[in-house]
Amino acid sequence: CRHIGRTGPCVDALIEAGIRRVIFAQTDPNPEAAHGAAELAETGVDVEGGVLADQAAAINVEWAQAVTQQRPFVTLKIAATLDGRIAAADGSSRWITGPKSRNFVHQLRAEADAVLVGTGTVLADDPELTDRRPQANYQPRPVVLGRREIPSDRRLAQNPQTLRLRTRSVADALSELFDEGIRHVLVEGGPTVATAFIASGYVDRLLWFTAPKLLGRGQVAVGDLGIETIDAALAWKTVDITQFGGDVCFTLTPQRSE
Repeated sequence: CRHIGRTGPCVDALIEAGIRRVIFAQTDPNPEAAHGAAELAETGVDVEGGVLADQAAAINVEWAQAVTQQRPFVTLKIAATLDGRIAAADGSSRWITGPKSRNFVHQLRAEADAVLVGTGTVLADDPELTDRRPQANYQPRPVVLGRREIPSDRRLAQNPQTLRLRTRSVADALSELFDEGIRHVLVEGGPTVATAFIASGYVDRLLWFTAPKLLGRGQVAVGDLGIETIDAALAWKTVDITQFGGDVCFTLTPQRSE
């Protein structure tokens, strides 16, 4: 890279070290850090790019897309029953999915820069939004979206790292998150937040956990999207299907219109 951050440019370090051959997978999508390969070649370094490019792109998809689109990559997680309920009629929701699914969600948190919920989830569930696996050595930044006040006794209110986004605009929220250095946000909110993100068109990856349970009544996972016909339904591409105990997780990406 050509970027000067906490350390100097990697290009300068390679040249000073006398490295004669450099192999890389991807060019840097960040214009501030790009063009390092050309500079190396100009100094006589043998440079080969594009090695295992597809694999590298899969590993770096969240960061690369965030840099390109100038907003965080959005992963939306939803856990629901077979009939699409996220809570029973009495409001209880612990636990819809089993321990294997919940453990995987902790891994997802560890892979994100931030975990976002709405004020409704804070008031109803008092979550911590942490990776509570024994091997956890990193915690994502907790984010609360919405204008309602949070009681001071809530866990997220007591966490000095909690970022409050006092807006209902998904676009404004993502802009503020990007300015905070967040490149990948995991959205775990309830139906209000989930519906807002889906309706906004900013969901890049949807993880839908389905538990083998039926409730018949209760809170639905996704609210009104203003869709009146089957032809107008939002289409998603199934990327992966994984079973966690009795639960099934669908990994989906939106089929965006060209």
